[in-house]
Amino acid sequence: MNNPNKITVLRVLSALFLLLLACSPLASSAQAAADTDTKIDAVLSVDVSTSMNESDVNKVSFEAMKMFVDMASVQGDKIGVVAYTDQVLREKALLKMNSVQDKKDLKAFIDQLTRGPYTDVGVGVGEAVKVLDSGAEQGHVPLIVLLTDGNNSLAPGKTQEQSDKELNAAVQKAKDKGIPIYTIGLNADGQLNKAVIEKIAKDTNAKSFVTSSADDLPQILSEIYASHLKLKVVPLTGFTANGQFQDVTVQIPNSSVLEANISIMSSKPVEVKLLNPAGQEQTIPSDKLIYSASNAYSLLKILNPAQGDWKLKIKGVPKEKININLIYNYDVQVSMQVSSSNSYKPGDSVSVKASLQSNGQNVTDAELYKNAKSTLIVTDLDTKKTQELPLTTSVQGIEGSMKVAEAHEYELKVKVENTNFVRESAPAKISAKGSQGSAPAQTQTEGNPPGEKVNWVARGSWIAGIVVLIAAALFAWSAWKRANKGFFGQMVIEIKDEDTGDRTPPQYRKLNAFKGKCQLHQLLQLAPEFAETKQIVLKPGAGDTVLLYNESGCVIEKGGRVFDASKGKELKNNDRIKITLQNVNKSITLEYIK
Repeated sequence: MNNPNKITVLRVLSALFLLLLACSPLASSAQAAADTDTKIDAVLSVDVSTSMNESDVNKVSFEAMKMFVDMASVQGDKIGVVAYTDQVLREKALLKMNSVQDKKDLKAFIDQLTRGPYTDVGVGVGEAVKVLDSGAEQGHVPLIVLLTDGNNSLAPGKTQEQSDKELNAAVQKAKDKGIPIYTIGLNADGQLNKAVIEKIAKDTNAKSFVTSSADDLPQILSEIYASHLKLKVVPLTGFTANGQFQDVTVQIPNSSVLEANISIMSSKPVEVKLLNPAGQEQTIPSDKLIYSASNAYSLLKILNPAQGDWKLKIKGVPKEKININLIYNYDVQVSMQVSSSNSYKPGDSVSVKASLQSNGQNVTDAELYKNAKSTLIVTDLDTKKTQELPLTTSVQGIEGSMKVAEAHEYELKVKVENTNFVRESAPAKISAKGSQGSAPAQTQTEGNPPGEKVNWVARGSWIAGIVVLIAAALFAWSAWKRANKGFFGQMVIEIKDEDTGDRTPPQYRKLNAFKGKCQLHQLLQLAPEFAETKQIVLKPGAGDTVLLYNESGCVIEKGGRVFDASKGKELKNNDRIKITLQNVNKSITLEYIK
C-alpha cells in the first residue's frame, strides 16, 4: 500500500521542481502553446424592453442567441443569459453545456423571455459582469454579448447621470478582468446611440456591430463566436430555394478539424441531407452529426469530420433566400521557441522558430500551411509600440528573426493565419537592458590553493533561499488544494412561498461543477430576489460531506431546531435543512444527497 505521507512529499517536491524550473533561465526558451481545445464562458445580455416588439417583431434576437448556444462545443462551454429592461427581468447563471439536453434547456429558457417597459444599458452590462464573475471557470475564455435596440429609457426616479456612472463602473470592471464585451445595436428606428455601444466594445477590446434589421442577428452572432475563438466564418454558396434539393459542397480541408458548424439561415423551414466524401448518406442526427432547427436557422454540427468534399443537400420553400456559413473549430495551436540569452543588446538578432501542433505533436499536414501567413508580433514594453514582422512558413516549420532596436524589454508572439483560422502562440519576453543583479557567489577565491575553506555564509544564504522556496511551495500547494477541492453529490432545492403556500417542484443542482466553494445564490440561478443567499456558502467537507457557512441574516433550521452556521455546519447524505429568507417571504429547503 502506498504511504499517503510519502505521496504528499513527492507531490511537494514535484511542485518545488516546477517552481525552480519556472525561475530558471531555461524557461525563456521553453515552448509556448495555447490550450488544445479552448472553452468559453459567455453571457448573452439582451434588451427585452417593449420597444423590441417593433424593432424585432419575430423575436429574431432570441433565435440568434439560441444559434449561439447551438454553436457552442458539445461539451465544456458555459453560457448564461441576462434579460434586462431598467432591471433584470430573467436571468440564467452560467450553465455548462455537457449534452444536447443542456442546450435544449437553455434554449427553452430563452423562448420563455418576456418584455417589459424602460431600458437601462448599465443594468444589462453590470449584471452580465456579475454573472460571469461569479460563475467563470479557470482556463475558459470569457466574453459578454450585449444586444440593445436604442437609447436608455429610464424609469422615474433614476437620472441619466446615475445610469452612466453604473455603466462606466461595470465596463471598467470588465476591462480590469479581461472580459471583452461585444455589442450589437439593432437600429431599426434610427434611435440607436452608436457612440455608447461602440465605446463599450472599444474599452474592453471587443467588436461592435450595428444593423437595421433583426434578420442580420444570426450572422452577427456567428461572427462574434468565430472572432472570439480566433476562427473565421467561411461563406458557402447561397441560393434561392426552388422546392427541390439543391447541392452545396462543404470542404473539410484537413484532419485537424474538431467540429464543422454549418449554419443555414432561412425564415422558413428547410430539409437537410448530408453525404460524406465517399458519397454515403449520413443519418441525421447521430453521434457524429448534431442537428438543431429554429424559426430563423438550422445548424448542423459535424464532429471530427473526415477530410474531403462533403455534399450538403438543402430543400427550402420556393423563392426563399437561403444563406449558408461554415465555421471550423480546429485542434491546432502555435508553439514558439525563442533563442535564449541574458545579455541582449541593441543590434543583436533574436531568432524565432515556431510550428503548428495538435495534441502536443507537430502537424505535418501540408494543407494547414498552404496559403498560411505567419508573422512575428513584437511589442516594445517600454514604449507600448507594436510591429509585425513577416516569417517564413512551410510544412518544415516557421522561422524568422527580429533585430533589437533599443535597450528595452520586448514581448514576442507568433501569429499564423489562413482562410479558416487565426492562431497566436503564448507570449515570450526578452530583455535588452543588460544583466540584472550581482555575479554568483564563488566558493573559492582566485589564486587560493585547493582545499581553501568554503564560503559558508554565501552557501548558507543559498540554502536559506531554497528553504524559503520549499515553504512557499508547501503553502501554495496547500492553498491550491483547499481552493480546488471538489464536491460530491447534489442539492435538491424546493422554494416555498410563505404567503400562498405554493411550492416549486424539486430542482436538482449537481455540485461537481464547482471547485472549492459555491454560493447558494449560484445554485438558485442568481435570481435577484434571492440575492441575500450570496452570504450562504457551501464548501467540500471531509468524507463526502458538505460544510454550510451562513453570514446572512437568514434563519436556518434542521428538524425544526434553529442552528448557528456562522462557523460552519456539516451536512451529511440525506440531511435536510430549511432556510427562511429575510428580504422576501419565502423559504428554501435544501437536501444533500450523494
